Amino acid sequence: MKKKQNVIKRATEVLKIEAQSIVHLIDKIDSNFSRAVDLIYKSKGRVIITGIGKSGLIGRKIVATLTSTGTQALFLHPVEGIHGDLGIVTKEDILLAISNSGETRELMPVINSVRQIGATIIAFTGDKSSSLARSSNIVIDVSVEKEACPFGLTPTSSSTATLAMGDALAIALIDKRKFKEKDFYKFHPGGSLGTRLKEPVGEAMIVGKQIPLVFSGTSVQKAIKEIDRKNVGFVLITDKKNRLLGILTDGDVRRMIGNGVSFEGKTIDEMMTRNPKTIDEDASLAQAMELMQKKEITAFAVVNGKKILKGYIHLHDILGRGGSVNISLTY
Repeated sequence: MKKKQNVIKRATEVLKIEAQSIVHLIDKIDSNFSRAVDLIYKSKGRVIITGIGKSGLIGRKIVATLTSTGTQALFLHPVEGIHGDLGIVTKEDILLAISNSGETRELMPVINSVRQIGATIIAFTGDKSSSLARSSNIVIDVSVEKEACPFGLTPTSSSTATLAMGDALAIALIDKRKFKEKDFYKFHPGGSLGTRLKEPVGEAMIVGKQIPLVFSGTSVQKAIKEIDRKNVGFVLITDKKNRLLGILTDGDVRRMIGNGVSFEGKTIDEMMTRNPKTIDEDASLAQAMELMQKKEITAFAVVNGKKILKGYIHLHDILGRGGSVNISLTY
């Protein structure tokens, strides 16, 4: 009986501590929070959330809340980011970085790179004097007095507080956007997305001059310029008859540079990945999404039965540029 009472007492204490950690956030809502809401609302880009460990898990949940309520968001894993996925970030985007200590080792290289890109950085951190805070444009204080963990080591109160602040941000944006119940259903499988997924890839793919494309024999330098120009993280390579031959991704380029590979005098044929993953234009968007998750990629080259390039399809084109699935840009 005594052991049972001790368990109940401990559980009650944890809930009280975590509840207090949320209540204490009320006094931390200030002009920085308002600025963050305004910037996201006015942004022409997306909210890209990053964090590692427990912060990463909280970040993924905030992404899910934002995307289901009308704010374009996606999750960027810091380690994947520095190995190529940073290619998805543009200066129009807003990076929301989560770190209780503000000194997360894996996070800072991403922050430094994003600053060079020119994107706005918002920090959710428990230390307003940390490296992350000093490197950010806006700092949202999510500090707590203590963790519910008896050793003060396991993120408990801090992760709860961060999640609550993310909810506050999402709901404030709902009000700002005048988001209605009917809009909510558009972002869920039971609504228009469910119908949309039945459509063929050919109906949603990106075509024509918007395709990042170079011909076989093109110099690597020109291919890299095409990656920068189209800004979708890759370039496709075809022959003169438009048959797909290969792909070069932003991540490939970064890894080659890191390994000291020289591009001088080399053609794209020497550097590209041959036989890239493709999908037929007649496949359904549901099939495309399923294969993306299975193969852990976010885009397919679209071809017909004769392997003629017709376009490309990105996860965001399936979700209407407003959704997020936590998979990485890997080919």
